[in-house]
Amino acid sequence: MTKPHFITVDPCFHDFVDTQREPEQIAGGCVWTEGPVWLDDGLYFNDIPNKRMMRWTEKTGAVVALQNSEFANGNTLDCDGRMVSCEHGGRRVIRRLDPCDADAVEIIADNFNGSRLNSPNDVIMRSDGSVWFTDPPYGINSDVEGYPAESEISGCYVFCAAPDGTLHAVATDFDKPNGLAFSADEKRLYVADSGAIRGASFPGIDYDLPHHIRVFDVDGMTLSNDRVFAVVAPGVPDGFRVDHDGDIWTAALDGIHCLSPEGGLIGKIRLPQQTSNICFGGPTGQTMFITSSDKVYRVQSSRRDAAQVLKDRERSAS
Repeated sequence: MTKPHFITVDPCFHDFVDTQREPEQIAGGCVWTEGPVWLDDGLYFNDIPNKRMMRWTEKTGAVVALQNSEFANGNTLDCDGRMVSCEHGGRRVIRRLDPCDADAVEIIADNFNGSRLNSPNDVIMRSDGSVWFTDPPYGINSDVEGYPAESEISGCYVFCAAPDGTLHAVATDFDKPNGLAFSADEKRLYVADSGAIRGASFPGIDYDLPHHIRVFDVDGMTLSNDRVFAVVAPGVPDGFRVDHDGDIWTAALDGIHCLSPEGGLIGKIRLPQQTSNICFGGPTGQTMFITSSDKVYRVQSSRRDAAQVLKDRERSAS
């Protein structure tokens, strides 16, 4: 019998995750965890309000990897396997040459047409080397996840930093753009709008405001055919990943929601606190690592990250 930690809508959900084993807490003692990414046989994640990056391994447990992370949020890996991070405090996107050295960084983007970014939130790489990220104001509208400041740009955009370093605003009509991911073939871009949550200093959820994932067709740096992919409740969509079959695994108030490529709910991984993000990792790349409030969980699955599968395929072909 399926345990209450899981809700199955489509029977295939039982093939996706091990519903006979409850989610395992592997880290705690944080304030708000985010940005999980698997690198060098360990899980890195951010404890945003404490301005620190943590690293977890089976042997060491969770230890501090970087003491002053400048309220870093989303992390990903570039095409060469180096970490790319969004900094709320620095209001920039950086490439980390050493995840344990705050000064060993390269700036990917810190302004748009001369104006400082709001507070880059989540980031992904495309196989052509471009860096795509969202820029809501969560790091400037309170002192919990950044430094209070006025926005210097006219909205909350989705950006693409081209391989030549130029920065392009590819979507400009979001309320609060948040998590994002490409489809397995990179022909579609999914972007969460978490406008129903105003920020860390503004409790409550306004369901009259956006709490959905939108999807676009992608041609180079041009987005078209904008449509709502799925409305997420309770809570809002936050960070998410697309697996190798095109299913979307998105954070929500009650855990992780698994959505089909058509946007239908397949099942849920239920967690006791608000969930922020998810990544795939571990020795086989099939372990789900989930950041949820002050804790981190892992769940065994049969899924793999679509972006990693694409990298592996291109590496094998070269």
